[in-house]
Amino acid sequence: MTAYESSGDTGDTGDRARPGPRPGPGGYDAVVLAGGAARRLGGADKPGLRVGGRALLDRVLAACAGARATVVVAGPRPTVRPVIWAREDPPGGGPLAALAAGLRYTTAEYVLVLSADLPFLAEDAVARLLSALADGDADGVLLTDADGRDQPLVAAYRASALRRELPALTRDRGGLAGLPLRRLTGALRLTRVPDAVASFDCDTWDDIATARARIREHGHVLDEWISAAKDELGIDLDVDTGVLLDLARDAAHGVARPAAPLTTFLVGYAAGRARGGPEAVAEAARKAAALAERWAQEAEARPAGAGSADAPSPDVPSAAPESRSGTAPGTTPDPRPDA
Repeated sequence: MTAYESSGDTGDTGDRARPGPRPGPGGYDAVVLAGGAARRLGGADKPGLRVGGRALLDRVLAACAGARATVVVAGPRPTVRPVIWAREDPPGGGPLAALAAGLRYTTAEYVLVLSADLPFLAEDAVARLLSALADGDADGVLLTDADGRDQPLVAAYRASALRRELPALTRDRGGLAGLPLRRLTGALRLTRVPDAVASFDCDTWDDIATARARIREHGHVLDEWISAAKDELGIDLDVDTGVLLDLARDAAHGVARPAAPLTTFLVGYAAGRARGGPEAVAEAARKAAALAERWAQEAEARPAGAGSADAPSPDVPSAAPESRSGTAPGTTPDPRPDA
């Protein structure tokens, strides 16, 4: 059994792979099972299917970004962040064999076990699982779906319980390949947390279509787009989007509509040059918002009868374009020699 740590978003995971680190005790590790056959999807590469512009596997990896070590049981591929790669023996041996393969490269007290097809799993759901596990004495805490069914691949377990039961199953059954998950969960003391959204998984093309439609709903589309854009651009920065939206509104109303995207771009560029984090973005946005306010106040302070914002100021004459001879078009040159 060999594990490798990828360097993140690279198209050449084989050449850049290296032995993965072994974290110290404490915190939690994550094992993501991403090597299924996806028969109900016609054998499609399910972890690589995109929902909201992001691969399903990358969405799951973002939800467990707080793990000390993240093991993905599957063949190596480009990912949004570095992970440790492992394979079950034999490949395709099923979820218990895959879990056992990933568990070998974890050392934390708690192990988050996830499938790679959870489009709506987020860090808050992961935190709820881990908190419930830490606060109780159960062997594991799992989510239940909209129909109340257990989802053992959206769960947090005590590593000690997994290491106790998986070898026992191996001895009793002569191996883990092909065994269903209920062989494991039936031997554990479990607590259940209902969450129809975070537990939603994509087993069929209808599920994929449902997920893609949901993230385009009004209440989700902005956050989804920002997350996808940050992944695509390699940005790991959480900023107050409300501040930026307010700035864009002020620039559009107080200056001109095209000023909104250009101003927010300049704010980001300024924050980048300052090599700052969210605070640098907030400070640049504050300065730009104050400028937009001053700009708008000047427009509102025009003297009565000064005309529209698009009209020239009454005390600044407009410069008429000159012809090649230095005479404004449509006029007759003055014949006087001293003109």
